[in-house]
Amino acid sequence: MDGSTLQSPQQKNHSTLLKFILIGFSDVPNLQEFLFGVFLIIYIIIVMSNSFIIIITRTDPSLQTPMYFFLGNFSFSEICYVSVILPRLLTSLYRQDRSISIIACAIQMYLFLVLGATECLILTVMAYDRYVAICNPLLYPLIMNNSFCILLATGCWVFGVPVHIGFTYWIFSLPFCGSNQLDHFFCDVLPVVNLACGDTLLLEVVIYVIALLVVTIPFMLILGSYVKIISTILKLPSATGRAKAFSTCSSHLMVVALFFGSCIITYLRPKSSYSAVTDKILSLFYTIVTPLFNPIIYCLRNKDVTIALKKFLLISFML
Repeated sequence: MDGSTLQSPQQKNHSTLLKFILIGFSDVPNLQEFLFGVFLIIYIIIVMSNSFIIIITRTDPSLQTPMYFFLGNFSFSEICYVSVILPRLLTSLYRQDRSISIIACAIQMYLFLVLGATECLILTVMAYDRYVAICNPLLYPLIMNNSFCILLATGCWVFGVPVHIGFTYWIFSLPFCGSNQLDHFFCDVLPVVNLACGDTLLLEVVIYVIALLVVTIPFMLILGSYVKIISTILKLPSATGRAKAFSTCSSHLMVVALFFGSCIITYLRPKSSYSAVTDKILSLFYTIVTPLFNPIIYCLRNKDVTIALKKFLLISFML
């Protein structure tokens, strides 16, 4: 007897499932061209604005400090982060082809998770940098020396690489024996796991644990740093000094609130409250909206960056 005839219907479906169909925004067919235009403009703005920040933090003499070194790293991670998602989304909207192979889906998820972890850690390191600068100003040059800054940045970039290799492999080793309709605009963890067959309880526990390690713990460390920072600022005798200290921290706090808030709600809310529509809206915040506003927030709230950017643009136009 042929071995294929002994396979159950679920096994046959699993063996032939080679791609997912990303539903994305297909429920609004009349807005496809509009959405393509909006997301294209957003992508261009994100890449250009973050590129400007990278250039000025590398070339302007007044920005050669640890704070702007980490800001440059953060801007580069933002470009990589959105480039994992938006070009694929733009291609789907333009060609109206929403299929994605299992391998391409796994690669997209892996890069998304690694770069997301990198952003969480860089934001945490930036909070630590502000803590040392404001709470221990005399020791700041000694603690935040060049070698230590490079070590911290390297750790942020490589931490998630080994962790998410095994995690992503585990997810895509699951049997997908039902629908291949992925109700999302990219290969996010929860929508893919929801399509898997069999018992996923252990994997869901691991998802919560990783979310705690990568999102919640860094967020708590940032909050702890800022509690000490704010208490120190309030003790400063000069109103000018307090205003300057608050201005250097407020932009970072706004970015933290936007990014971590949407991530925590997405990955740590109960499964019973899961909704594909809500998930897509929240995902838009931490994958597209936050990277769009981050450079604007840093430029508007940080006088040093604003001055350096004006100088750079003036020189560029004169050449």
